[in-house]
Amino acid sequence: MGNNITGNRLCGGLPKIGIRPTIDGRLDGVRESLENQTMTMARNVADFLKKNIRHADGSELEVVIADTTIGGVAESAKAAEKFKREGVGVSLTVTPCWCYGTETIDMDPHIPKAIWGFNGTERPGAVYLAAALAGYSQKGLPTFSIYGREVQESDDQSIPSDVQAKILSFVKSGLAVATMKGKSYLSMGSVSMGIAGSVVDQDFFQDYLGMRTETVDMTEFTRRIERNIFDPEEYKKALTWVKNNCREGADYNPPERQKSRSRKDEEWEWVVKMTLIARDLMIGNSKLADLGYGEEALGHNALISGFQGQRQWTDHFPNGDFTEAILNSSFDWNGIRQPFMVATENDSLNGATMLLGHLLNDSAQVFCDVRTYWSPDSVKRVTGHTLEGYSEQGIIHLINSGSASLDGTGRQQANGEPVMKPYWEISKEEADACLKNTTWGPAITEYFRGGGFSSTFLTVGNMPVTMARINIIKGLGPALQIAEGYTVDLPEEVHKTLDVRTNPSWPTTWFAPRLTGKGPFRDVYSVMANWGANHCAFSYGHFGSQLITLASMLRIPVCMHNVSDDKIFRPSAWNAYGMDPEGSDYRACDTYGPLYN
Repeated sequence: MGNNITGNRLCGGLPKIGIRPTIDGRLDGVRESLENQTMTMARNVADFLKKNIRHADGSELEVVIADTTIGGVAESAKAAEKFKREGVGVSLTVTPCWCYGTETIDMDPHIPKAIWGFNGTERPGAVYLAAALAGYSQKGLPTFSIYGREVQESDDQSIPSDVQAKILSFVKSGLAVATMKGKSYLSMGSVSMGIAGSVVDQDFFQDYLGMRTETVDMTEFTRRIERNIFDPEEYKKALTWVKNNCREGADYNPPERQKSRSRKDEEWEWVVKMTLIARDLMIGNSKLADLGYGEEALGHNALISGFQGQRQWTDHFPNGDFTEAILNSSFDWNGIRQPFMVATENDSLNGATMLLGHLLNDSAQVFCDVRTYWSPDSVKRVTGHTLEGYSEQGIIHLINSGSASLDGTGRQQANGEPVMKPYWEISKEEADACLKNTTWGPAITEYFRGGGFSSTFLTVGNMPVTMARINIIKGLGPALQIAEGYTVDLPEEVHKTLDVRTNPSWPTTWFAPRLTGKGPFRDVYSVMANWGANHCAFSYGHFGSQLITLASMLRIPVCMHNVSDDKIFRPSAWNAYGMDPEGSDYRACDTYGPLYN
């Protein structure tokens, strides 16, 4: 096939991490005594990052260290030139000592920055850290402060665990910022059913994420299907794979509205072709050039996309559920690979949320409706069952026909526990298990007159997950909501009783947010009542703190979260905006404005 299964599949190189070893520039004894220690810090951090972080596409991280230690303006400029030449997208300064603050800082306003000041007594690394941060703040360049809790000996070359955690959080978030820059959101169609997030806000993508927005009409799908503008060999391979791995599920349509076997087979062919076309629209496919379609071969360099579907498409053609679900999964007929980010109903804001999650945890993301709050009393009344464990205070039913990745079945494992892994850690057996625990029911025609197939699965319980959503508020701009919690297992009959009350042909996740007893997290009802849209995205792990860090880099305030205060990591300048962390976040984001504006 003409596309990479693994590695960078978009135009442009992957961003690199730049390490800036700063030093006291006074020669004749001071600088000479610090050269080895300072460069060793830089090399140790570089090794640590390369061992612990990958790009979301699985590529190894490249780290660039300044050619010399940086003792003043000239060396700072030389480092900046090298970083520009090498494609550095994230800047981390390290130092064990006093340095000349404003002479040694990194001045690029669009590159996320942090300083690790060594906590030792022999040289005042903490003093430089404070001085440099003050300079950054005066110049309006928000920077993260990294400083170990415990004093280290001057010859200690280790990186303390608390420093490691902050470095990883900063670098992974900064890498997300740099990865998005210059890429595209591809809108396939327009606005679906009046969904606000489907109104693609170009200013949001450009000003906050550094991305352009691209649009193609959904008729491009019919054109390419009718003219066979897709790789015919891959199509045969894909259709065979689908027949062998995608079990057709129950048809919940009334008998008189159920389609014939031949018609269902035709729809399978359609949705497979739609999947190939959507992917080719996103990233291109060199095979199309061989077929004489040079323009189509290029794609739109899209890191993320959305498919409108409803209703103009789905009233006439098979829906996009299969396309969205398979692309969002970590595997298909070409093997195990990086998931694509595709938003159903072209909900670009939920798609952007999926993208942030993917760039932070490397795993597939699950797109869903925030459908129903089930109180303990309601569950007891309807089923006779008493909720317990994570669910004892109630659950939220997450369900949508569209782009729930099959990774969301929870059929991958680590240490005997259900997980969702980065694709490079997924075995063929785990991918097969996700497929075996998914069926594809014929689309409910009262929703989708044109037919198609929707995935059906039940997410395994006891997985830690993070649910999130970006909303745009007039006069404010974007705001991020975060809810960490757990997936929940219910007794089979209880699940069936609750599930059949909505749409049993769609994938279901029972979710219990972690409660704090305060604000929107005082109870489960309040979580749902305070959610700002009909959609959310979730993925494996509790990575709300990383989302907060990333949001601060982009200058998106967080309006709702249940992350403990000790895990929140924002630029040091946020401290100057007041002692209430969320209020200061809003004030700082308002002052600095979008990253690219």
